[in-house]
Amino acid sequence: MSQNARPSNAYTVRAAFCDYRASVEEIHATLERITAPLDRAWHKLENARTIAIKTNMVWPPERVRRVDDRCQELVDEDVMRGVLRLLRDRTTARIVVADTTLQPEGWHANSDKERLYPLFDEFGVEYIECNDAPFAVYDVPGGGLMFARYQLNPVFKEADAFVSVATLKNHAFMGVTMCCKNLFGLCPVHPDNRPRQYFHHIIRLPFVLADLGRILQPDLNIVDGLVGQSQREWGGNAWTSNALLAGDQVIATDFCGCVLMGHDPLSDWPTPPFRRDRNHLRIASEAGLGPRSLGEIDFQHDLHPPLGGFDSEATDTHERVSNWRRSMCEQALAYAENPDKFREYAGEYVYLQDGNVVHHGTEVPNWSRRDMSGVRRDAAIFLKYIEREPFEEERFGVYEQELAAMLEPEVA
Repeated sequence: MSQNARPSNAYTVRAAFCDYRASVEEIHATLERITAPLDRAWHKLENARTIAIKTNMVWPPERVRRVDDRCQELVDEDVMRGVLRLLRDRTTARIVVADTTLQPEGWHANSDKERLYPLFDEFGVEYIECNDAPFAVYDVPGGGLMFARYQLNPVFKEADAFVSVATLKNHAFMGVTMCCKNLFGLCPVHPDNRPRQYFHHIIRLPFVLADLGRILQPDLNIVDGLVGQSQREWGGNAWTSNALLAGDQVIATDFCGCVLMGHDPLSDWPTPPFRRDRNHLRIASEAGLGPRSLGEIDFQHDLHPPLGGFDSEATDTHERVSNWRRSMCEQALAYAENPDKFREYAGEYVYLQDGNVVHHGTEVPNWSRRDMSGVRRDAAIFLKYIEREPFEEERFGVYEQELAAMLEPEVA
C-alpha cells in the first residue's frame, strides 16, 4: 500500500481494491483489513454498550438498481453483511440500524425489508424508524453553522458509538455524497419536524450537513465503492469502481473518497463537481470538524484514482445558479431585517420572492419551486417557518457571508 509520513495524531483512512464481483468472504476480508488500523474507532466501538448505524436503505426492492446483481445506488447487502459481522466479532454491544423510510407522499418503506431486514434478523440487529415520534432535541456543539438545534431520534443520545455506511456517488446538488451526506437521511419526515425541502435548500444544505456531522460525529465510516455512481444520487451512471473505503472520522473519510473519485476535496462552488452549491466537506473542515488538508490524514490504499468518470450533472447554467444563490441570500436577509413583518403567519411556512409572500400555509406543498417562480425563473424563493417560539435560531450571518463572497469582483 502507498504510504507517506503523517503526524502521529492524524486521522486514519484506508482503502483497498475489491472486485465488485467478489464473494461475501472476500468482501469481509477486505473490510477486516482496511478497518484493522482504525484504533481510534475500535476503541469507541469495543467499549460501547449501544452502537447505532446509518446506512443507505431508502428504496423499496423493486426500485433498487443493480449492476450484475450488485447494488448501484445503495449499500450492497454483502457489504452490510461484512460490516455487521465485523461489529459482532469485535464488540458485545447492542446494535441498532436507524433510518427514515416514510416519504412525504405517504408510502412506508417496506424499503429494503426484503433486502436488509433478514440480515438484521440474522445478526440480532434492531431497526429504528426515525420518522416515528418521539423526537429529541440536539443542540449543535459550538452553536451550529446553519441552525442552533435539530430534532432527531433519541437513539443517538443513547448510543455510545455511531457508524455511517454509505455509497460512493456524485450528487446533483451537493457534488458528492458519502458518509457525511448520508446523515441527512436521519432527519424525520414528520409534521413535528421541518420538511426535507426546508433543509434541502440552496445555501442551507451544505451548512446543515456540517451541523449534522458535528452532532453525530460517526466513529467508523465505511464507503461502498464496489459500484459507484456519477451524475446524480438517483438515476445516475454506474461505475464499477471496485473499492472499499474505511476511516475513523467522517470528513477525513469523505475527503479520501473525493480523491478516489478524482475530485479535489477542498474545491468549492462553482468548481465541478460542486456546480450548484458550496462544498459541505470544505465548510465542515473550515469549521474545525475534521482535517483542514489531506496532509492531516494517514491515507493508504492500493488503488489508481480516478476510479471512474465521476462528476455531477449540470442541471442548470452557471448564470442561473448564481442568480439563485444571490437572490436566495437577498430574500433571507430581507426577512432577517424585519421578521416582525411576518408575525401574522406564525405557525406557517412562507415562501418569499422579491420581498413578497407568494405562498403560505401550515404544510409545505409538494410543488416545484421552479414552477412557483413563475416568469421570474432566476429569482430564488426563500422558504421560512414563522415560529411562535424561538427554536431553530437560523444563522443569517451565513447569507451575509455568502452574498459578500458572490459580490466580490473576480481577480484577473
